[in-house]
Amino acid sequence: MRNIIHFETLGCRLNQDESEGAAKRFSDAGFVCSMEGVTSATPVNENVLLCIVNTCTVTAKAEQKARRIIRLLLEKYPLAPVIVTGCYAQLDGPFIEQMEVSRIVILSGNKKELLSDLAEELKSCKTLSKDELRLFIQKKSDAKKENAFSLYTPVFEKHSRASIKIQDGCNNACAFCRIHLARGKSVSLEPEEVLRRVLELEDRGTGEVVFTGVNLSQYSAQDADGKKIDFTQLLEYLLSNTSKIKFRISSFYPQHITERLCNFLADPRIQPSFHLSVQSGSDEILKKMARPYRADDVIKAVELLRRAKNNPFIGCDMIAGFPGESEEDFILTTELCKKVSFSWIHAFPFSPRPGTPAFSMKAQVAPAVKNQRVKVLTSLAVQGKIAYINSCKDQIFPAVCENSRKDRLASTGLSNRASTGLSNRASAMLSNRASTGLSNRALQGSVHAVTSNFLHCKCLLQDGQEIPAPGTIVNVRIKEALLESIKNGGEEECLAEIIL
Repeated sequence: MRNIIHFETLGCRLNQDESEGAAKRFSDAGFVCSMEGVTSATPVNENVLLCIVNTCTVTAKAEQKARRIIRLLLEKYPLAPVIVTGCYAQLDGPFIEQMEVSRIVILSGNKKELLSDLAEELKSCKTLSKDELRLFIQKKSDAKKENAFSLYTPVFEKHSRASIKIQDGCNNACAFCRIHLARGKSVSLEPEEVLRRVLELEDRGTGEVVFTGVNLSQYSAQDADGKKIDFTQLLEYLLSNTSKIKFRISSFYPQHITERLCNFLADPRIQPSFHLSVQSGSDEILKKMARPYRADDVIKAVELLRRAKNNPFIGCDMIAGFPGESEEDFILTTELCKKVSFSWIHAFPFSPRPGTPAFSMKAQVAPAVKNQRVKVLTSLAVQGKIAYINSCKDQIFPAVCENSRKDRLASTGLSNRASTGLSNRASAMLSNRASTGLSNRALQGSVHAVTSNFLHCKCLLQDGQEIPAPGTIVNVRIKEALLESIKNGGEEECLAEIIL
């Protein structure tokens, strides 16, 4: 039976949230959702009704990956049209469509909420040709006002930790970035609606929610009384009107980490992990990037966060080889990293993006130099992660149990969920064996969990020890860093034991 909707999601947590919301709409309409990535080893499946690709345009590599995935979908699911949406589709839709005009349909990233309508449409007619899909999208696009926050769901197909998109778009115009071109100006979800969604999760027993957005620092919305509410005020409002649920902040700009904000970050219900959008430690390069802060702002932000929370996990982004970045500029970046001791550094080489000022800047850095600088930053990242884990050794932290990627791909009795037509939730139900009460992960002797301070743990189990379902909070004791896994970019970075 052709009832499978296959999702591919690239890029940020925001894209993941939106894909989860769309998948819930199709699931509610009676379809089976497959959300594990297609590979060259995926068998051909003629039961897939539709493929949806949510793309990213941060780097040329992300776009290249999207095109590779689209080609695989066309090959592996030969009867399914492929809807391509997201930031890459928003900016380069006609180019993507030319890859296979007979089967690819472009859904602009700012119209992806139409996937909700499409789920209902397919529920009644069961199938749509590529031309019918295009006409449906065009008709709905003309009639429907954009709603950046409609693809919300409290129930997730793939992820164990809940999240709420509270902001979209960006008012900055950084020289290297074209996300603001794809997603437009900053918009924010009204505080009352944020609270309603948080309370819905809290009532369901959800222990933690992640706030997502393109630039959370720019959260700004009016409340019911017409008062302008910023992110700090939103936190205060949520903490005052909820009782148990904990909050995790996905990313923030350094200059917006203030004492006023940190007064609320110090609350025990704010998780002690933070990510700063840094990009460089050189003031000259930050100026060329049109970033609205300098290196001293980064140092101040880290100091404030460490005063607010006891030994928080603090990660950052760094771009290596921005045009004009000299060896001296790069040394300033490495010195900043060493001075503040980041727990992790997400380092990547500068990628010229069409439509941005940096695309045509002079003094482009040679690829070999960029790659070497990424290696240096990655080495610092590994050292920082190991040092941070060692600082947590033998301490006990609350953690959320998750299905690791390995678990998702090897559910009990299923070698390929897409070919059997089972969603992640359906597979999870099968793998929770009624006869033993133990999950497949328990039978294998370990479980994946993410601590409050964002350590991804391989938690060893005692013989016969039963593990709560994904999403359940447990206490774990950190034992040691998994050095090789960290160096190789593995999903699990430390060994831990569950404390019952």
